[in-house]
Amino acid sequence: MSIFVDKNTKLIGQGITGREGLFHAQRMLEYGTNLVAGVTPGKGGEWILDGKVPVFDSVKLAQEATGANASVIFVPSRFASDAIFEAADAGIELIVCIAEGIPVLDMMRVRNYLDQKGVRLVGPNCPGLLTPGEAKVGIIPGDIAISGDVGVVSRSGTLTYEVLYALKEKGMGVSTCVGIGGDPINGTNFIDCLRLFEEDPKTKKIVLIGEIGGTDEEQAAEFITNNVTKPVAGFIAGQTAPPGKRMGHAGAIVQGGTGLAVDKIKALEDAGVRVAKHPEEIPKLL
Repeated sequence: MSIFVDKNTKLIGQGITGREGLFHAQRMLEYGTNLVAGVTPGKGGEWILDGKVPVFDSVKLAQEATGANASVIFVPSRFASDAIFEAADAGIELIVCIAEGIPVLDMMRVRNYLDQKGVRLVGPNCPGLLTPGEAKVGIIPGDIAISGDVGVVSRSGTLTYEVLYALKEKGMGVSTCVGIGGDPINGTNFIDCLRLFEEDPKTKKIVLIGEIGGTDEEQAAEFITNNVTKPVAGFIAGQTAPPGKRMGHAGAIVQGGTGLAVDKIKALEDAGVRVAKHPEEIPKLL
């Protein structure tokens, strides 16, 4: 089993005819993802990727024609929130938004709307999802992970890749990898993924990759203490970051005495999580 996506997921790509959309759509299709359609207003009726994927003018038309239940968004940030609204209104159950730079106020509106409709959002500003051997939704390289029983959830994109490859090098496979993104307001958080990994019979172990800023990791630690029975290993990025400096992600800022790496590490260790000093130590800790 897996969480969020598998070989039966019917995916559409919003902004699929742009440079990034086309590039990653090709990678997803080659991986075996069930990419059933693309959406670009004004280009409906075209076929792309050697005639394998039809393009529609709207998500509603694409969903009605294909029965799609998931969407990946490669639309530029200034249009991304509208793209999320469009997907939700068309009946898409899972939305993965790769775009970064969406204003916080826009995301507050998006999150409130999606919560009312019961639609799952992964991202924004995230690498997406990977269920090895079944489906790749987003920009995670498909060849750096093998199928197995380790569930991975991460706020960091590139660290996700490093951990997946380290696991593969040790012959350890992944059930599903979820890149939740590093923005202050996102759709899916650590607790959402931890709950699903705990319920997933195929997932036997869990990896949590956090970073400085906010209190998400501390909240995850509390959830692990009370609800998670499976072994968890973790890593916190930004352990040497100076206070008050933004480090890569919009949410990775330490201020007001909160969000320090040392506090996150202590909370996780108190919850029984084995925290690595370097990402490549995670396979050994598991």
